[in-house]
Amino acid sequence: SPPFTRRSAMVKDKTHINIVVIGHGNSGKSTTTGHLVYELGGIDRRVIERFEDESAEMKKCGKYAWVLDKLKSERERDIAIDIALGKFETTKYNFSVLDITVTS
Repeated sequence: SPPFTRRSAMVKDKTHINIVVIGHGNSGKSTTTGHLVYELGGIDRRVIERFEDESAEMKKCGKYAWVLDKLKSERERDIAIDIALGKFETTKYNFSVLDITVTS
């Protein structure tokens, strides 16, 4: 599961927000969604820094995309090939994030 999954800590009386991002491969869905998760506090800065180091070693630019792109093949090819689901919370909201790659 993605590193930002925090299902056990979710409080039921918070408002639940579902975010679904749908688009073609390599259109920036995972990067945008990962950045949103980071900005909302759903993933620790140290994890993003680790992703940044690992992606630099592979000569890829995936620090935010890697929040959702968890398969090695996705990271190597710089493209999401699966549906990614993650859950995280802020002080007011519970979020579910779904990142879907479509083909024409």
